Amino acid sequence: MSTKPIKMPSATKEKDSTKLKIAVEMLNAPNKVPQLIELDQSQPLSSIIQLLCKTWGLPDPVNYALQFSESNNQNYITEKNRNEIKNGSVLRLELSPAKTVQDILAKINGVEADQIAALSKLSVLSSDLTFALEFINKKGLTLIINDIENGKFKGKSLKYALATFVELMDHSVIFWDILENQFINKIASFVSNQAIPQDPKVIQCCLSILENIVLNSSKNSQVEKEITIPSLISHLQNSQQDSLIQQNAIALINAIFCKANMTKKKTIAATLSSKQVRNVIYENLIGTGEFPKNNTKEALGTELAHQLYVLQTLMLGLLEPQMRQKAESQEQESQEKIKELRKIAFEGDNNPNIEITMRRPVGSYSKDFKKLGFKCEIDPIKDFNETPPGVLALDCMLYFARNYPEDYTKIVLENSCRADEHECPFGKTSVELVKQLCDILHVGEPPSEQGQTYHPLFFTHDHPFEELFCICIVLLNKTWKEMRATSEDFIKVSSVVREQISRALLASPKNFDKFRQKINQLTYAEITQIWQQERTNREVWESHARPIVELKEKITPEIVDLIQQQRLGVLVGGTRFKKFFSRSQRIKDKFWFVRLSPNYKVLHYGDCDEKSTPSLEELGNKLPVAEIKCVVVGKECPHMKDLRGRKITPHLAFSFILKSAEVTSLDFVAPDEQIFDYWTDGINALLKEKMTSKSFENDLQTLLSMDIKVRLLDAEGIDIPQDPPQIPDEPEDYDFYYENN
Repeated sequence: MSTKPIKMPSATKEKDSTKLKIAVEMLNAPNKVPQLIELDQSQPLSSIIQLLCKTWGLPDPVNYALQFSESNNQNYITEKNRNEIKNGSVLRLELSPAKTVQDILAKINGVEADQIAALSKLSVLSSDLTFALEFINKKGLTLIINDIENGKFKGKSLKYALATFVELMDHSVIFWDILENQFINKIASFVSNQAIPQDPKVIQCCLSILENIVLNSSKNSQVEKEITIPSLISHLQNSQQDSLIQQNAIALINAIFCKANMTKKKTIAATLSSKQVRNVIYENLIGTGEFPKNNTKEALGTELAHQLYVLQTLMLGLLEPQMRQKAESQEQESQEKIKELRKIAFEGDNNPNIEITMRRPVGSYSKDFKKLGFKCEIDPIKDFNETPPGVLALDCMLYFARNYPEDYTKIVLENSCRADEHECPFGKTSVELVKQLCDILHVGEPPSEQGQTYHPLFFTHDHPFEELFCICIVLLNKTWKEMRATSEDFIKVSSVVREQISRALLASPKNFDKFRQKINQLTYAEITQIWQQERTNREVWESHARPIVELKEKITPEIVDLIQQQRLGVLVGGTRFKKFFSRSQRIKDKFWFVRLSPNYKVLHYGDCDEKSTPSLEELGNKLPVAEIKCVVVGKECPHMKDLRGRKITPHLAFSFILKSAEVTSLDFVAPDEQIFDYWTDGINALLKEKMTSKSFENDLQTLLSMDIKVRLLDAEGIDIPQDPPQIPDEPEDYDFYYENN
């Protein structure tokens, strides 16, 4: 009797997974045929290299190393990164980092051709940390710095040397503080001295180096001495400029701006806000189309969009001191601003008593301040004690009054002269609006590392924030009227206005006229419609998401049972039906009453008058539910045949078909569709049949939707995934670690 051997699991399966089939080639060695080998990851790399060198007849294996050969990865392979080798990879046998560094250092100070070739190779290899550490340890970085500083590199050699320096410093192995002022001055001269043409790569690298010095060393003041903002702006003026130069120039401006003190920041901001500089930035970086492509990488490039966002954030950040400053009652400047607001609104420009008026104390104008919509009409300065927006709100209001006096006066007078409760208080709404704008634009918050959303219109005006306020305060009054709002609707109006502003900015209008057009299209009715559509779309999308579908399937039986209980409750309560007779029958009582017993087993029915609700005991006729065979509706009902020609709606008729031979049916005509649906559903439920009425479907969907929304309240604002996340495999054991504090 023969038996087949039992096949056991391979004990070497895990061990075999360490062996990879790879190819190894030698670059610039056509006589060396590539080797196909089995790489054992458990063996040291030195042993593998030794075998490769032996096959190719190469002496001194210690001078060789393996490299990846992908276009985006040519790093040396070490014991730390060898796990990145995949089955089927093609590797390259090259001279080791130590040997390569030695050869490059020997050629850097040689003849020009050798120097250029060595520096070109060095600029590529320096991105590899293994090579960079070897080069730095052999004093290579010091040599590069000294030769750049002393002007030994020219033309292509300078380009490759600067690229090498950038790559080496990017590894964060060496601190930027090692650089001396002479080196910084040399780098700055390449940027600021535009009389001597330079390779774009040189300018690009120098801008990057100066940015890192400003951000990462204590020598940032030296850069500010050597570089001016206008010299950096000039690198943006040529529309044919390398985009990386434009990107690095903006990045350096941002770095200098960020590190400067408040006085210096205001000086830089004044330069950047000038019309000439704004036009350079706008025309060369943002473009002249109606709308940019949503500020995405397709429009400008991710990094350039980020730098424009940073610049916008830093400029808006200059408003923070005003936003955080409370207005003090004793402060003369704020008092004069409030008086000027009152004067422009109620006295006009040609008032002969302006000087006398301005000297009067603030408290003597309480009636006017009430008309201006201040919460505290006795001392309006108290309206600006909340921070944010602080005195920034007062400054915006005064800017509006000075620059748009007709709109300002119209808003104030329209609301102050109203005799109803629909007055829109200018002062109170202005403070709230400035607070909202600060929040929407993140005024006072530092730039985020991932931020890319900038607003082109902020590069088109000397006072963009104040100009934005002027447009939005007019919009707020317009929306207030559209909503017929009262003071009780203040929060609701604010939420609508915030939505209008946010959506208008999201369209990325390129100037304030485009913004005004866009925001005027977003009326209250339009916003309401958008909200409703978004809510509907979200509910529709979520209703098809797999987690929601599974949740619906789980809770549907509970909802069906709830509807069934409601239907049976109606039957227990009973219903009065109108009697209908054929022409041969005489009418006695016009109504009859039917109700289900509390135990759901017997139907009680009998005659009644138009207003009575008989009890079970008063209803003489009984029909056990068990005697009902089925329910039929409409024209299929037996009594519909006898009532032909009568003005009776067939769709409200229903009959219980009975098992009895004597009485074959109990017939009804419901007073309305709801009673028809409730009774047919209730009897079908008692007969263990499906409820099929329109009311049942509507109730089921309504209750399901409500239940789902209640269950998802904790997930409000979280996108429901189309598919649930994958459940991870169980751990090998449940020996959890607990740390005792």
